[in-house]
Amino acid sequence: MPSPVAAIPAAEPADARRHFAARLALDTDCADVQAGLSAGTPDFVLLDVRGPAAYAAGHVPGALNLPHRQIGPETLARFPAGTLFVVYCAGPHCNGGDRGALRLAEAGRPVKLMIGGITGWLDEGFPLARPE
Repeated sequence: MPSPVAAIPAAEPADARRHFAARLALDTDCADVQAGLSAGTPDFVLLDVRGPAAYAAGHVPGALNLPHRQIGPETLARFPAGTLFVVYCAGPHCNGGDRGALRLAEAGRPVKLMIGGITGWLDEGFPLARPE
């Protein structure tokens, strides 16, 4: 009798490669975002897509606040067309990051989701920025 892990056969390696490559094209993690921000001149714009009150209570240093409901051609006009956006929300219990990423994609903008959101950021031990 196979274990619950092996009861359903693993995908063929070619299928697994396509699947995981697609996930990495859509998602990034907190450690990679932190490394990119720490490099000094990040090659992406980090958007906190939560509301202004949540952003003010604490956000990833360097993130801009643009609530997902406000993302559209008008609010994106200040960014060059090829700008890569990374979005995040509260955490894995929140779909605001997905909503923001969808709106960016619908606007024709490249986008990745920072998996884990603020919860993941804090789990990694990274600090939040807060107003003084």
